[in-house]
This record gives sequence, C-alpha cells and structure tokens, in this order.
Amino acid sequence: MRHTLTIDDRTLSYLDFGGPGRPLLALHGGLSEALAFSGLAEALGDAWRVIAPDQRGHGDSGRAADHTRAGYVADAVALLDHLGLHAPVAVLGYSLGGLNAVHLAAAHPGRVSALIDVDSAVEINPVGHEWMGFLHTMRYTAPTREELLNAAGPVGAQFVEPALRPLPDGQGWRLPFHPQDMLDSVESCRGDHWDAWLGSTCPALLIHGTRSAALPQAQADAMVTRRPGTSYTPLDGDHFLPFTHPEDFHQAVAAYLAAL
Repeated sequence: MRHTLTIDDRTLSYLDFGGPGRPLLALHGGLSEALAFSGLAEALGDAWRVIAPDQRGHGDSGRAADHTRAGYVADAVALLDHLGLHAPVAVLGYSLGGLNAVHLAAAHPGRVSALIDVDSAVEINPVGHEWMGFLHTMRYTAPTREELLNAAGPVGAQFVEPALRPLPDGQGWRLPFHPQDMLDSVESCRGDHWDAWLGSTCPALLIHGTRSAALPQAQADAMVTRRPGTSYTPLDGDHFLPFTHPEDFHQAVAAYLAAL
C-alpha cells in the first residue's frame, strides 16, 4: 500500500508491501521509483516485508533542495522512525539507492543489519556519467504524453513511459522526476565514497553486472576484497540488472537474505 509522511513540509511517499516477514528497506535508482521493487516483493513472498520509498524528487515524493547523501540518508532514517523500525533492518539499494544505502549503513550502523549493494560504485568520476547528458534536454511537463516521451532520450520507453503522471485538472503530464533534480543528484554522487563503504561492519552483498559501465570489474573486486564480510554475486548483464535480468536479480537477493 502507498503511504506518505511529511518531512520539513515536504512529502515523502512510500510503498509498504506488507506481510509478516522481516523488514527490508529498498532504495531505488535514479530516474526511478518505489514501484521498481514490486517484482522483488512478490518474489520474496512472506519472508520479507519490503518497504520502498520514492526517494526525494522521485515518483510521488516532493522535490528537495538538497541532493547530497546526507539528505537522502536523513529521509531513510525518518521513514524507519515513522514506521517504528528502531531495530536494525536489512537495506538494499540499486545504483543511486545503493550509494545511499552504503552511506546509511556507515552513518547509522545501529539501523542496518545487512547491506545489499546492487551495482553501485564507490568511486564515481565524471566520465562514467556522461551518458546522463540527455537530462539537459528533457521537459518536466508537456500537454501530451507523446511530447514528454519524445524529449526523454534513451530512457524514455524503459523508465519514463510506465511512470508518467497526469497533471491536475487534465492540464497535461509530468515526468516522475524533475530533470534538474536528477542532474543535481548525479553531480552530488561524484567523488570517492570508499570511507563510507569501509565504514560499516554489517554483512554485505555486492550484486554486480559484469558488463556494467557504472561499476568496472576492478573496482567491484576491490570492494569485495577490502571490506570484510562482503559477499559477491556476479550476473551476466549491464548496470540495469533489476530491469533487464529481474529473475536473476530476485534470485540473488532471495538467496542472500535466506542465508542471513
């Protein structure tokens, strides 16, 4: 079910897939939303209660001025507090969400019992994100769906089309994110996040697309080698594993969680 809470006069929307199982906080990637984990919630069944927010500036959540890791992490902590989940929970994050999950585990080790990083690098340079340049030409609103999709670039059909939102009173359509927010978020991800990756001690899993342009093999190997208690599951795919290889992704998550 979809719910909301208010943080500093800003709406944070989230999906609680319910069930009697242990809680799993799931943080989606950039240009995405909580609904991306509906298949994972179904695959995990009653063993896990998947809780997935539309992270700030995504989906049905309100826009925010701050797109730093501290801002994203503060939202996650506020959601856990709102749900009364004060004991440690398992946290999964993909791409942008993976980096946020890494920082959550480092900044609040008492809130995270296990960490699953899905193809999120901890050393991010500008070259690796040049493909996101299409955001500069995207439109946030348009009178028709077709106009929005035509300006959506390479992610239109795969990410944008299923998530377009109608504007009130039939005034047109909007994207599930603001392009400028995404550019700001990408910019804030750049840099070295090794301290955060090495700053937590909970069990961790790195799910890696072996053909990923976002996470080179050498860096993935170093992440596993340098951080004690980190398992590694390679999948034969690119960065977009949850979308292009959903069954393999679900199986990898389920197997790791079952072993905890």
